[in-house]
Amino acid sequence: MKSLFLITARGGSKGIPHKNIKPLNGKPLIYYAIDVARQFVEDEDICVSTDGDDIIKTVEDYNLKVLFKRPAELASDTAGSYEVILHAVQYYEALGRLYDNIVLLQPTSPFRTKEDVEMCLSKYDSDCDMVVSVKPAASNPYYDIFEEDVNGNLVISKGDGKIPRRQEAPKCYEYNGAVYVINIDSLKSRHMSDFKKVKFCEMSEIHSVDLDTMLDWKYAELLIQEGLV
Repeated sequence: MKSLFLITARGGSKGIPHKNIKPLNGKPLIYYAIDVARQFVEDEDICVSTDGDDIIKTVEDYNLKVLFKRPAELASDTAGSYEVILHAVQYYEALGRLYDNIVLLQPTSPFRTKEDVEMCLSKYDSDCDMVVSVKPAASNPYYDIFEEDVNGNLVISKGDGKIPRRQEAPKCYEYNGAVYVINIDSLKSRHMSDFKKVKFCEMSEIHSVDLDTMLDWKYAELLIQEGLV
C-alpha cells in the first residue's frame, strides 16, 4: 500500500493571519504536519498544496520541495477540499507516480501524533472509502441538541427525549480534521460527501485541538505551557 501524504495550506487566513506559517512554540505551524509525515514516508511522498509564496518558502526552508503552486481557482474562499485533493492526485499521476491512498494532514491540527496516524492507517483497507479521525461530539442529538417542530417548539433532534443522562445516550462523534486516509479509487469516482464506507478512529480531546481562531491559538499555547502536549 503506497500513500501520498498531503498537507493542504491555503495562503489566505482570516481567523488567524498567516496561520500556516505562524510560529507555535517557536516553530511554524505547518512544520508540525511535515514532522509527522516524515515519520512515515520519504520527502518525495509528501505533497504540500498551497497558493502562498510565503508558505512555499517556509516549507522549502525546511528542506521539503514544493512541486507546484496551487491554481488560483483552488485557493478561493469557495474552493472545496475535494477539488484540492483531486488536483494533487492528478498532478502526481501526470508525473507517473501512482498511489493507493491519500493521507491528508491539515496544518491546523498540530497535536496529532504518529500514533494517531498509525491508528487510522491500521483501519484502512482497499474496501473502504475513507478512515477519518474523530473526537466525542460536544453535544448529543439524543440528549441536548434540539430542533424546531412545525408548531415552533423545540424538540429533541433524535429519539424520544426520554434519556435522563448523557452517559445513557448513544455515543456521537464529530470530525476533528486531524487525519484522513482516503481511497484514491473512491475519490475519483465520487465526491467525498457521497462516501458510504467510512471508518473512524477516536482521538483525545487535547490531540484533537483545531486552530481556527485566535482563541484556539491561545488555548494551544496554554496547553504547551502547561506541558499537557
